[in-house]
Amino acid sequence: MNLAQQSLSLAGLLRTRRSIRRFDSQPVDDQILKRILETATWAPSAHNRQPWRFAALTSEEAKAKLAEEMGADFRRDLLNDGVDPEEAMKLVERSRNRILEAPVVVMLCLDPTLGDHYPDAARQQAEYIMGVQGVALAGGTLLLAAHAEGLGGVWVCAPLFAKTTVQRALGLPENWEPQGMLLLGYPAKIPPPRARVPVDEVTWYL
Repeated sequence: MNLAQQSLSLAGLLRTRRSIRRFDSQPVDDQILKRILETATWAPSAHNRQPWRFAALTSEEAKAKLAEEMGADFRRDLLNDGVDPEEAMKLVERSRNRILEAPVVVMLCLDPTLGDHYPDAARQQAEYIMGVQGVALAGGTLLLAAHAEGLGGVWVCAPLFAKTTVQRALGLPENWEPQGMLLLGYPAKIPPPRARVPVDEVTWYL
């Protein structure tokens, strides 16, 4: 395969990734999961600090504990927002089932201690954002690596609203800040592609 063919093949892989929320019951082999995680560590990061940390949940016990504790936070927030209790219960149960039904849950975390330290708040905030960006790049790479292995996945932002709860539920180190939750497994159904905004509408050529 020449370089042009490789480029087309890679573009096809990138464009066929979908957000998968429903999985079949087939487990994910440990070696495949490790390979996906290793590929994710090749993402770029500022200063090459590699600030990503992964908590990989495959046991039913770990997923159930996470779902229960995150669910309690979610229900409290919904009720505080004035959501009807019955509707809140349905939303919490749907969220809980998504975690329990995924063969693998990867909690994507940031270690902010790996960044540089500045005396002023503005630069320190920029440094923190650079770390978040690095973790996001690793998460995106992880989803693409899963797709290349025939798996599907979806990024869930809920841990951002329950960082302390997630840390406690999983027994994470204090410096592991949850940034996102990736649900992985073999797709039960692959959804059709969603329309994309034309590139010329989101690009300014200079």
